[in-house]
Amino acid sequence: MISYSDLKKGVAFILEGEPYEVQDAQFVRMQQRKPVMQTKIRNLITGKTVSRNFHQNEVFKEAEINDKEMIFLFSHRDQYTFIEPGNPKDRVVLGATVVGDIGRFFKKNLPVTFQMFSPDSGSSSLGPSSGGASPLAGQAGGEEKIIGIKIPMKIEYAVKEAQPADKGNTVQGGSKEAVLENGLIVQVPLFINTGDVIKVNTETGEYSERMEKK
Repeated sequence: MISYSDLKKGVAFILEGEPYEVQDAQFVRMQQRKPVMQTKIRNLITGKTVSRNFHQNEVFKEAEINDKEMIFLFSHRDQYTFIEPGNPKDRVVLGATVVGDIGRFFKKNLPVTFQMFSPDSGSSSLGPSSGGASPLAGQAGGEEKIIGIKIPMKIEYAVKEAQPADKGNTVQGGSKEAVLENGLIVQVPLFINTGDVIKVNTETGEYSERMEKK
């Protein structure tokens, strides 16, 4: 069980049947009042962040988030298809609203990680404790939900299209647009050419480095 004092940044717990992650927490003790934990928490299903105070008599169940390794196969009309490694017949199709902005970094055969939450596996938060057994405040049933997709922080891409730099203008620190193999457009240094392989930082969406040609 998680008490209110355990609600630190990064902790995932169940509140009203849904998983939340603590974004920020501050212990506050007011004069002649019981101490509270002031938090900002993010719903791991909806992505919505809210502010909420918790008190000494509140306890919660830890949210069990499981990772599932998958491989991105292709996308078509805002539908993204994934397969399990070694099991190409077992496909999972997700819509653009589930995948979100991270989908722009996908390329064929990219390893990804689904973050899975099962409403049936400890999905109930517990109400205020009165010394005895705490009543269940809420329950949720159903299959595992995909609440997030993780990808590598840096991914290699072949440059599909890049305008050649003007002669003598490749070392002046300028940049230009490049179209990558998956259609992603990034700003790259002037010395990058069509056919080069580069790394892109998926946290910033920016060029990271050029890979050495083999």
